[in-house]
Amino acid sequence: MRTLRDVKVGQTAVVVRLHGEGAVKRRIMDMGITKNVEIYVRKVAPLGDPLELTVRGYELSLRKADAELIEVR
Repeated sequence: MRTLRDVKVGQTAVVVRLHGEGAVKRRIMDMGITKNVEIYVRKVAPLGDPLELTVRGYELSLRKADAELIEVR
């Protein structure tokens, strides 16, 4: 299984499935990250956390722990 955390800077991935439970999954979906959405990884912070993403035309920062819950292809 490939997660968003595995995607390199400058690459685009498509969401296959969201893992996680309850409030965490809801928060990720509220950010616009849902099935079949393209996510572009813009950059990673110097210490590796958070990831800076472009989703649905806007910029978003996401922690690595949350990125591990997003399965991509």
